[in-house]
Amino acid sequence: MHTILSTKQMLLNAQKDHYAVPAFNIHNMETMQVVVAAASELRSPLILAATPSTVAYANRDYLVAMGEVAAKQTNIPIALHLDHHEKFDELKAAIDSGFRSAMIDASREPLAKNIELVKEVVSYAHAYDTTVEAELGKLVGQEDDLIVGEKDSIYTDPAVAVKFVEETGIDSLAVAIGTAHGLYKGRPKLDFERLKEICSKVEIPLVLHGASDVPDELVQKAISLGICKVNVATDLKIPFADAVKKFFQENPQANDPRKYMTPGKDAMWEIAIHKIKMCGSENRY
Repeated sequence: MHTILSTKQMLLNAQKDHYAVPAFNIHNMETMQVVVAAASELRSPLILAATPSTVAYANRDYLVAMGEVAAKQTNIPIALHLDHHEKFDELKAAIDSGFRSAMIDASREPLAKNIELVKEVVSYAHAYDTTVEAELGKLVGQEDDLIVGEKDSIYTDPAVAVKFVEETGIDSLAVAIGTAHGLYKGRPKLDFERLKEICSKVEIPLVLHGASDVPDELVQKAISLGICKVNVATDLKIPFADAVKKFFQENPQANDPRKYMTPGKDAMWEIAIHKIKMCGSENRY
């Protein structure tokens, strides 16, 4: 592979063979190293997802440079993906820097405006061999700085999904079927009948956001019904943070990032391995 890819072929492969590609939200060098090493060990395709605040924090050129190193050092397909970006100018700048996968999230806008914004991004991205994901419906919860209250969450309408895909020309569609960003209050209830209907009407790969804290069997059922990309963020961050906190509790005088970051990386490694196996993407390359 040896270069940053778009998600085009990896998601089409997943769709054909009924598994999902894990999209892990990364924040810095350490979190990228962990998920790349885990995916490489298990021979899994990998999507490195960066939210707007991650791009602002880590710098898009640093992220692209690290992604290119990861691609050169492994034999698995790696995509660097812009997750939940809402501004065309930011997407354009990141695509110009080397990102080859982009999510334009205009789900807070009325349908006509959502379609208009997505078409603009598709037109620019496709000229640079960059795939585009968009969201129809709204997921409750918080993703980065994007907050959607429960009263504002809207499930994806299958009939509208057909129109949306046809008019925008997107490569993958994020659907709202009952998942949420962050942690859940009780067991999540996913609308599998809705997912079945969307999958029967829409030909492009479907994406599940808010998969952290969702029981494995529910995610795997969603994959069996057509989900090709599973986003994971919170489930990675919590064990990393908890392990670093524990290290400082046991070593209050510690000050070496190489020492206190390592337990966090080890904890995240275990979760990344588990999520890859859950997605069924192990040994696909």
